[in-house]
Amino acid sequence: MSSTDRTANASQGSLRRIAGSQSLQSFGRFALGPLILFAIWWVAWALDLVDKNLLPSPVDTLVDTAGNIVGGDMLFDLWRTLVRVGYAFAIAAVFGVPVGIALGANSKVYRSLEFIIDLFRSTPATAMFPLFLLLFGLGDFAKIAVAAFAAWLVVVFNTAYGVMNARPTRIQAAKSMGASQLRIFRDVIFYETLPQTFVGLRTAVSMALVVIIVAEMFIGAVDGLGHRIIDAQISYQLTDMYGSILIAGALGYALNLFFLVIEDVFVHWSGR
Repeated sequence: MSSTDRTANASQGSLRRIAGSQSLQSFGRFALGPLILFAIWWVAWALDLVDKNLLPSPVDTLVDTAGNIVGGDMLFDLWRTLVRVGYAFAIAAVFGVPVGIALGANSKVYRSLEFIIDLFRSTPATAMFPLFLLLFGLGDFAKIAVAAFAAWLVVVFNTAYGVMNARPTRIQAAKSMGASQLRIFRDVIFYETLPQTFVGLRTAVSMALVVIIVAEMFIGAVDGLGHRIIDAQISYQLTDMYGSILIAGALGYALNLFFLVIEDVFVHWSGR
């Protein structure tokens, strides 16, 4: 083997070791948060900082949660919640992005409707439950509708904000080149809007999840994580209750991470 080959092999080995070290460090940073949470929970339980009748052992909770997942009933409730969130988010995105673009493209129209948008955006979604119950009854549609409404407002606001704050220098440059209004919107404003639109979509899916979980607790649900949490609390199955809360939190984290990845793929040029 020549000295050149040996040097190349050594370089490849060094790169593999560096990549492996970076992967290990990334995993360590990811695992640190759950480990800290587990340690705080265990200390609070072991030292009786919280009444053990109210706070079960973290080990017992994880074991019970794993059993529920393997048994399938936890996965079913997770799936039902995810389906409702998916419907609510899809409705909010499909109707929110076009409305936001239309409002943002005309600042006078937006300013005239700003009070109404901000009023409903600032109103807690849970305060709208009685209205949606009156309109749509106790079925799934009421839960999805109130979550979609709350998420829709978030999408509209962020999309409109993104359109109104598109960098004027790029718009002026396109105009100076003789681009039509449609071309300017398609090739400049649309892409300028995407970063803020994705922020709105990411916030909207989190909002939809929160509202769906609460709706499942109090609006006649027979399944879903929200129903499972409140049912476990009423029947005093604390390990199931805490485990369901952890799964709901993990779902929210996964959805947020999913949209961050999508945003990184489609809006990787943001800020450049």
